[in-house]
Amino acid sequence: MSEKDRFLTAQEAAAELGVTLPTLYAYASRGMLRSEPVPGETRAKRYPREDVLRLKERKELRRDPERAAPKALHWGAPVLESAITLVENGRLYYRGHDAVVLARTWSVEEVAALIWTGERSAAADLFTGEAAILPDGLAALLDRRCLSPIERCQVAVPLAGAADLSAWDLRPRSVMRTGVRILRLLATTAAGAGSPASDSIGSDPIAAVLQSAWAPTRPAAAEALGAALILCADHELNVSAFTARCVASASATPWDVVSAGLAALKGGKHGGYTERVEALFREAGTAERARETVAARLRRSEEIPGFGHTLYPDGDPRGAALLEIAAAMSRDSSTGDLATALIEAARELIGEHPTVDFGLVTLARGFGLPERTPLALFALGRSIGWIGHALEEYALDRLIRPRAAYVGEIPEERPGEQAGTLQET
Repeated sequence: MSEKDRFLTAQEAAAELGVTLPTLYAYASRGMLRSEPVPGETRAKRYPREDVLRLKERKELRRDPERAAPKALHWGAPVLESAITLVENGRLYYRGHDAVVLARTWSVEEVAALIWTGERSAAADLFTGEAAILPDGLAALLDRRCLSPIERCQVAVPLAGAADLSAWDLRPRSVMRTGVRILRLLATTAAGAGSPASDSIGSDPIAAVLQSAWAPTRPAAAEALGAALILCADHELNVSAFTARCVASASATPWDVVSAGLAALKGGKHGGYTERVEALFREAGTAERARETVAARLRRSEEIPGFGHTLYPDGDPRGAALLEIAAAMSRDSSTGDLATALIEAARELIGEHPTVDFGLVTLARGFGLPERTPLALFALGRSIGWIGHALEEYALDRLIRPRAAYVGEIPEERPGEQAGTLQET
């Protein structure tokens, strides 16, 4: 989207909202709408198109809820409240902290504590204690080469959940302890270390567990993997987070919440999108073929995966951070050259910026991680957010139950209507 398309003039904004100019100015003065000076003009103001459309949706929701509600399900107006994540002005925040800064300075455990409790200092207490136990037979079941990392997690989570009776205690402190057990199981399982020497899962830092399995000769990879997990920890009300909240609202255990979240995340339009990006890298192969590959996809009317995000018209900060980390820490210059060439081709041909999916794949390839690990990183990081959303839903203690607008065939005889009488003869 061009700079011009991203903003509306005062007259255009007022017309879009159906209000007068004085009302528009009042919205801006009350903080309901952002405005900024027009470059090169002294008094004129311009208004972000996204802000105007969001305010318009809120007005429609109040005026006609039945008509506006369906729009809210597709990048529309907020449909529920959460104190976890804010996406604003092209940045991502967890409980008021810039996620990119957290990825560079905090541990995975500290960010989990922040999202679950609001306090970084809670990490030491939460993540210290008895190691989680693998259910009998799980290690042997997971030792199958045909399963991808996320598929191993999908097998392990319900089995471990069935053996964890304390997970039915839905008080906040117990939910957080269950969350720790879930994270440790996921890390060990996704890493492919599902059959350790003992039947217990240790208490090593989560990023270190992944590094020791995926990049054993690269200790520095632990820092990069930790950053990736943090940047994937939550992203407002995406489809897996909404799924997690629905399941939690039914008073299911955190294990069931995460199991449902994994199923949603695996879809090709969500976390599974990373596998499309991996395919793009394989198709291009080298930096020299990057532009040709992107152009060929465009000629075939195919998508260019890994570029363009609705919430970040100027570029996904998560993707940018991951690319910087990969460039600084990876020794694989060929991956960096290929990623740069793909980015330049996408910017030139479609005018889009790399997303978190592109950053995850670049990072994984740069450190020589196994294929399909970007999705596993995404899933393990996002499970932190799912537990956070579950905590909010448990506290609300209400069932998420929207109504559907029926558009099917109308019954011949509907309740409340008197059946026709027989004609007299």
